[in-house]
Amino acid sequence: MVTRLSKFFVRTLREDPAEAEVQSHKLLVRAGYIRRQAAGVFAWLPLGLRVKAKIERIIRDEMAAAGAQEVHFPALMPRDPYQATGRWDEYGDLLFRLHDRKGADYLLAPTHEEAFTLLVKDLYSSYKDLPLTIYQIQDKYRDEARPRAGLLRGREFTMKDAYSFDYTDEGLDASYFAQRDAYERIFARLGLEYVIVKADAGAMGGSRSEEFLHPTAVGEDTFVRSAGGYAANVEAFTTVVPSPLPFDEAPAPVVFDSPNTPTIETLVAHCNAVLDGEYTAADTLKNVVLALTHLDGTRELVVVGIPGDRDVDDKRAEVAFAPAEVEAATPEDFAKHPLLTKGYIGPWSATGPVLGEESATGIRYFLDPRVVDGTRWITGANIDQKHVHSLVAGRDFVGDGFVEVATVRDGDPAPDGSGPVHLARGMEIGHVFQLGRKYAEALGLKVLDENGKLVTVTMGSYGIGVTRILAIIAELNNDERGLVWPASVAPFDVHVVATGKDAAAFELAEQLSAQLEAAGFDVLYDDRPKVSPGVKFGDAELIGVPRVLVAGRGAASGEVELWNRRTGERETLRAAEAVARLIAER
Repeated sequence: MVTRLSKFFVRTLREDPAEAEVQSHKLLVRAGYIRRQAAGVFAWLPLGLRVKAKIERIIRDEMAAAGAQEVHFPALMPRDPYQATGRWDEYGDLLFRLHDRKGADYLLAPTHEEAFTLLVKDLYSSYKDLPLTIYQIQDKYRDEARPRAGLLRGREFTMKDAYSFDYTDEGLDASYFAQRDAYERIFARLGLEYVIVKADAGAMGGSRSEEFLHPTAVGEDTFVRSAGGYAANVEAFTTVVPSPLPFDEAPAPVVFDSPNTPTIETLVAHCNAVLDGEYTAADTLKNVVLALTHLDGTRELVVVGIPGDRDVDDKRAEVAFAPAEVEAATPEDFAKHPLLTKGYIGPWSATGPVLGEESATGIRYFLDPRVVDGTRWITGANIDQKHVHSLVAGRDFVGDGFVEVATVRDGDPAPDGSGPVHLARGMEIGHVFQLGRKYAEALGLKVLDENGKLVTVTMGSYGIGVTRILAIIAELNNDERGLVWPASVAPFDVHVVATGKDAAAFELAEQLSAQLEAAGFDVLYDDRPKVSPGVKFGDAELIGVPRVLVAGRGAASGEVELWNRRTGERETLRAAEAVARLIAER
């Protein structure tokens, strides 16, 4: 049935919403696809639901081709399964938690690993039932601290999450790559550029983890890639560790006065003034104090020594110390630890330490992987207004371990030897995990193998952000006049517009709409009788259907104007020729 704009539930806006930062957010609201309900929460209007359904149809096609079957779980889930896997606590403030009238704990699910695992446990008991891959397309909820950019980072979002179940590691590999291949087909059909990068699994757990990132300047993820094919999210990037250096003949460390040098910049300037040699920030060891809040609520300070020409990357620090929350130490933290001499902190102190012993502060001390034995550093002496030079790692100090928290830079060597890496920004559009047996073990999912022995099932998890993809497609496909949807996801195939006051224009538009609908096109017909041509044209451009057919001044003689919103071309054609052109191009 032809959709008539006079009866269609849509109102376009001429001004951008005040809170909108990116084009997709501005245009989806202005064109009547979504409406804001709260920060990071949106209502979906008929136009938006049409595009969303087109994306979901492509996903369902490829899931079926990969052998996956669709199910659907509630968003409201009980606490117990998430408590059993540890994620009730691990997710922290990201969870929306609530109580029913009897006081029982529930949550709005951020993901559904637990539900899928328990469903299969309830129904399957033999290796003969496997492999199995099931999925759902459903809304998820995460209490983001800073929801932003419309649908790109919301607190309620639609996601496709699939889960595979196998009883051997070889089976998991096969299931994993079947889903990975399906993702490549999905993104190709959606016309989305993507880079597959090594990623951190985070609270999901598991071993192998890869993200599909769409390169975009508005992306919130930083990734690296080399010309030789290496690609990783910065959180998963691993430093190439240099070889240890001999230090048998290294000079003894020397403490020296360094007044008013609490920063690396001031320290380097002072060293070049008072010490022999030319020094840079790379010669210094920066000791950063971080505060970890553990799942049980306890707060712990740690010190991390990194080369002075780098900073701490917050996301890498979160991964390094997960599941604890990480933040910079506060003045109150320093007040409770007087042995931490702010601005002059070092791994070595006047009272020690002896190699292998804890530092004089009693605080755990970690090192960047580049701080290998034999490297020499200028760093704090743990004495106010004093630093130390010629401090040798492995001789004068050691750490309690190594952590990857320092920033990654253009030119850093790729860990696989494929050359220097370059940084880029991207937006996550899909993520595939090899979960392994974490959830199956926690929830007791076992099956009998060929020998009648109970074995724990191994799982994979595969997610695609449906609403985020919609926003990215809108971000990529627009011009100064409005949205320009690709045909594969456009809300309608053709937008027919009748203009002017001549009844002939409306009669011809009616005929064209009926002909196109009969030919299998999904048609939006602007039949509004008392709306000016300028407003109708503005709405057609804003809404973004890729093909627009205008019946106006030439309607009495059987002529129409055919617009191609993607190329900007506009042609005047005979009505029959225009219909034939649209059918041929389909």
